[in-house]
Amino acid sequence: MSQTNPSPSTAVRSPVAPALRRKRLGVLDAVLLLGAVATYFFADLYLALATSVLIMIVFALSLDLVQGYCGIETLGHAAFFGSGAYAAGLFALHVSPDPLLGLVAGAVVAAVVGLITGVVVLRVSGLTQIMLTLACATLLYEAGNIAKSITMGDDGLTGYTIAPVLGWFEFDIYGHTAYLYALAVLLVVYLFTQFLVNSPFGLTVQGIRENAMRMSLLGVRVGLRRLMLYTIAAAVAGVAGALSAQVNNIVALDTLSFTLSANVLVMLALGGTGRLYGAVLGAVVFMVLSDRIAAIDPTNWLAALGVLLIVVVRFAPDGLIGVVDRFAARVRRPRQVTTTSSSQAGNAAASSTDKEVTP
Repeated sequence: MSQTNPSPSTAVRSPVAPALRRKRLGVLDAVLLLGAVATYFFADLYLALATSVLIMIVFALSLDLVQGYCGIETLGHAAFFGSGAYAAGLFALHVSPDPLLGLVAGAVVAAVVGLITGVVVLRVSGLTQIMLTLACATLLYEAGNIAKSITMGDDGLTGYTIAPVLGWFEFDIYGHTAYLYALAVLLVVYLFTQFLVNSPFGLTVQGIRENAMRMSLLGVRVGLRRLMLYTIAAAVAGVAGALSAQVNNIVALDTLSFTLSANVLVMLALGGTGRLYGAVLGAVVFMVLSDRIAAIDPTNWLAALGVLLIVVVRFAPDGLIGVVDRFAARVRRPRQVTTTSSSQAGNAAASSTDKEVTP
């Protein structure tokens, strides 16, 4: 019996094709993209806030990779954001003002920090792991405060300039270039994370999250896969930090603070973990509401956010993206019922016709 071997091109494409087919751009993607474009044209006065929202979305996506898809608990994710921010600022100050090279520098430095800390953090789990992530971020915060000759301490790292993007688009005081630049970086990061979580590597990591022992018995190197994803997520957080440094022309010590780690954790809790859409929605809701509530009541605005978080956790434990999914399911259900009824009626009519024709 002859056996047909697959062609080399098919063998090469087979691991990649499922990740590309599993997720295509849908209605929610189009709505978010249209909202981003509409913000640029119709909300000139809020472009600075919108740019900050885009940066926080990138940061929240990195945390979702770690916590939502791999199940690694962390309270020190700002360590990677701050590392990327300081790396981009120092790179622009001493090496080159090119923004794209600064993004690469921020991602590389944050990935190195993630690799080094991940070796220690991922050896444990539970409360011990949470405290180790917090300890790593605190150590970096204190190092940044002590090394004032490099980071300028509490005064913040300043004095650097950022060259025009691609040599053409200069950063203006109105924030048009900064917004488009951040939006372009977000789109690239979003597509990358979508491909990553739907790739064989991403599906393996999700299996580790569900049952690490079973995946280990199947021959998967659990520790190595977790460390790889932790490093990749750190690099993505470093990109967010580098964006912040380039857009704001200052790197404050708060980029390494516990407050930033807690804020991004709240964003993810609001939006929903294990879903990239959740990171997007959570960051948008948290940043916009924080700005508006703080403008109304600068003293008690955190209390309003606390009430919102309690309500979401109580009535939507899977986050805002879960509410969106349930609403979409209710909208689709009548259409499916109508389609099924029409199909059954058509099949019944066809069968009756066959009976009449058959002698």
